[in-house]
Amino acid sequence: MADTATTASAAAASAANTSTDAPPFQLGKPRFQQTSFYGRFRHFLDIIDPRTLFVTERRLREAVQLLEDYKHGTLRPGVTNEQLWSAQKIKQAILHPDTNEKIFMPFRMSGYIPFGTPIVVGLLLPNQTLASTVFWQWLNQSHNACVNYANRNATKPSPASKFIQGYLGAVISAVSIAVGLNVLVQKANKFTPATRLLVQRFVPFPAVGPARDGADAGGPPHAHPGAPPYRHVHAGEIETSQLEPEIAQATSSRTVVYNKGL
Repeated sequence: MADTATTASAAAASAANTSTDAPPFQLGKPRFQQTSFYGRFRHFLDIIDPRTLFVTERRLREAVQLLEDYKHGTLRPGVTNEQLWSAQKIKQAILHPDTNEKIFMPFRMSGYIPFGTPIVVGLLLPNQTLASTVFWQWLNQSHNACVNYANRNATKPSPASKFIQGYLGAVISAVSIAVGLNVLVQKANKFTPATRLLVQRFVPFPAVGPARDGADAGGPPHAHPGAPPYRHVHAGEIETSQLEPEIAQATSSRTVVYNKGL
């Protein structure tokens, strides 16, 4: 441990940053302070940055090698903190931290907006038929399930049956609620056509909520005070002493785990 700390310190010293904007690099730590809302907001933007989807295989290898050099204290002269933060961002966006394998592009957190937005638009389309309602709800829950599985905590394996059970529960729940509410709205004679159309636009929201709980039941649970640091969609850990007083007072745990991604 002492050797690791020494090499990391030496690497940090060699990484003299020419930019005053980048803070000193810390391997495995967030770039932005997590003690403020703005810092957590910036960190979230970093995680969902879709530009990392266009990183080439060569650039990924260079980023991984740069972090390895930092870890072992063998950084070449002139490497800046900005370069190290960028390398860590690329690695965390593409590679699973437990398996070290590439996450399929549509299921990365950086792909959640570009790949998830068309699904959201489909959910909100007006005058949907029964078939289109079922299709978009199924597609949405399938995408959510794949994101959760791809970003799962691989150090604590779960049986495939648990994921399948959660996935089927989420799909059935979402489709049942969406179809049922649409039927009720269509049969509501007191609604004007304009009101009916407006209400139908909000049907996906109650359908997605309970279904998300079902999807989470098939994988690692959401982070909560005292829970182990699950990988589930980029979970992070923070000491309660660094939280806002009203939040810190709500738990007796020394640390809490929070969801970085969703």
